[in-house]
Amino acid sequence: MISEGAWRRRFRAARTTLPGWARDDPERLIYTSNAGGKWELYAWDRRTETHRQVTDRPAGTLRGQLDPEGRQIFWFDDDRGSEFGRWAVQPFEGGTGELVAPEIGPAYSAGLAVARSFVVLGTSTEAGNAIHLARHGEPPELLYAHRESAWVSGLSRDETLLCISHSEHGDSRHPALRIVDLTARAVAELWDGPGRGLWAAGWSRVPGDQRLLVQHERQDMPRPLIWDVRHGEVIELGLDLPGEVAASWYPDGSALLLEHDYRGRSELYRYDLASGALDRIPVERGTITEARVRPDGEIWYAWTESSTPPEVRADGRVLLRPPGDPAPGGVAYADHVVDGIHIFVAEPPDSRPHPTIFEIHGGPPAHDRAAFSPLVQAWVDHGFAVVLVNYRGSTGYGKTWRDALEGDPGFTELGDIAKVHDWVIRAAPGDQGTYLKGAQSSKLSKIRSVFRP
Repeated sequence: MISEGAWRRRFRAARTTLPGWARDDPERLIYTSNAGGKWELYAWDRRTETHRQVTDRPAGTLRGQLDPEGRQIFWFDDDRGSEFGRWAVQPFEGGTGELVAPEIGPAYSAGLAVARSFVVLGTSTEAGNAIHLARHGEPPELLYAHRESAWVSGLSRDETLLCISHSEHGDSRHPALRIVDLTARAVAELWDGPGRGLWAAGWSRVPGDQRLLVQHERQDMPRPLIWDVRHGEVIELGLDLPGEVAASWYPDGSALLLEHDYRGRSELYRYDLASGALDRIPVERGTITEARVRPDGEIWYAWTESSTPPEVRADGRVLLRPPGDPAPGGVAYADHVVDGIHIFVAEPPDSRPHPTIFEIHGGPPAHDRAAFSPLVQAWVDHGFAVVLVNYRGSTGYGKTWRDALEGDPGFTELGDIAKVHDWVIRAAPGDQGTYLKGAQSSKLSKIRSVFRP
């Protein structure tokens, strides 16, 4: 059994997100860390190897962005963690901050795109969604407004075209994309029809290149395509991979970095656009939460595994270590499939049966991964087995699985959790004993009878 001090150290250990760099000055970076006891934004100047805490707010700060030249840092200043607030900005070196476009009142953020001389802000309120272009010292210009949801999804490299994700067709779970210029004139539209969503994944980083990466659902497993806005061409990529695939650009636009998410674990690949060659990038088995290619071609990524605390890596080596005592490791998760439902189980090393906890993820569009969790490991340290269920409605297992709860939300998820609960009571074929005592097996049945006669 791990000592009490070890499980406490896991919760107290500092963590750090993958740094993001300024487009035109990649030696200036920002990241978030809880090194000070809550999540705040930090600036990192690699030329001088100095780190500076940027924000210090009572509820912490999770979202930040650099301008292209690395001169300014933007962050979302919400009201006590309510997600309702305004964007603020301050110089990279430090100094007094100010509100961005103060004429625009508090709202939920619907995205931010930062150019060299202006910003594009998306806002959402009870009145609907709006997108404004704001130049310093000038009144904001309205580019878009609609009652349905909309999101700022990025400026082209030349800062002349804006991608807007919208749900004018009335289905926010399956958005469409529109390209507008800075006068709000629609340049191009992309929609795959009812029940199939499109998500912008980034413009090419090459000056003059107006290709946009888009995540689509034309197959059951989400895949990337390339939308050549200038030439009105859509190019689907043939990828022979079993799980969901996300993509980002290599700096010269000749290849894509693919993140393959399959059964709660990740792989990285380089996909050559000219030849179609798919080369796996050596990464230790586990979960990659973010990955990006630096201008010099080095791959930076945030990695974790169920038994190993998160690390920020660059081509395999640890890139950024938060201060303080590192978190002790824990037990690895075991994979099981119950009636088509993929689950993870973490359990103490001593013999079964164990009292068992079901830790159910929220969302529902999210999924549990083989990723380190201080909470899961704390339960295990105290003698409990922990079950993580990727029920129907979870992401990570394709469109059909994710959308299965439509028309029956709540009951679909509960039904899957009940199946796993019953399996835990019985134990899987070949296992020795059960995970938990049968006296507890009726609890979920009672819950089911309350919610669905």
